[in-house]
Amino acid sequence: MQKFGFSAVGVLQGSVQMFSAFEDNGIMWTGHGPRRETRRIDFSEPFQTVPVIHVSISMWDIESSANQRADIATQNITAEGFDIVFRTWGDTRVARIRADWLAIGAVRYDDDFDL
Repeated sequence: MQKFGFSAVGVLQGSVQMFSAFEDNGIMWTGHGPRRETRRIDFSEPFQTVPVIHVSISMWDIESSANQRADIATQNITAEGFDIVFRTWGDTRVARIRADWLAIGAVRYDDDFDL
């Protein structure tokens, strides 16, 4: 559990299209087996410490004749940003994925001072 002390709490949110593979016959659409796509998210301003991140798939366009396998996660989380990682495997064909994210953490407040 992350507990916030006397600092202000900042919330940032965003949405990113991870890829659009059907337009250019990308690997997510034409490939088989393990595949992954990573997108870096840089915050508009840094948090004081590493924030809590929530990420979810907000749009998916997946071909329906095979199993629909999808995994979305975060990694490399810092006070300045993080990576979103989308994975699929087997014969799943993914045309497009959009991810929404939310970052919550301690931020500097205008009244803060350094000792």
